[in-house]
Amino acid sequence: MANNPGAKKAIRKIERRTEVNTARRSRLRTFIRKFQEALDAGDATVAKTAFVAAQSELMRAVSKGVVHKNTGSRKVSRLAAQLKKLAAA
Repeated sequence: MANNPGAKKAIRKIERRTEVNTARRSRLRTFIRKFQEALDAGDATVAKTAFVAAQSELMRAVSKGVVHKNTGSRKVSRLAAQLKKLAAA
């Protein structure tokens, strides 16, 4: 247990940051889910707009430190490949 003021403050900061990061991660998953739903529906135009929104949200999460840069890039790449596959079909 923390028993000095600096350690207690660090615990408070970590709790606040965890709460914010959890909300950001949840928001990110929502955007990715909307893209997947558009893919499942087979609607290319809706999927394209959902992809742009998901990509933007992923890169925002990267800039905020919620996900690692390489993780964000990998996820965007995979989403783009899925969109390309739908457009080709």
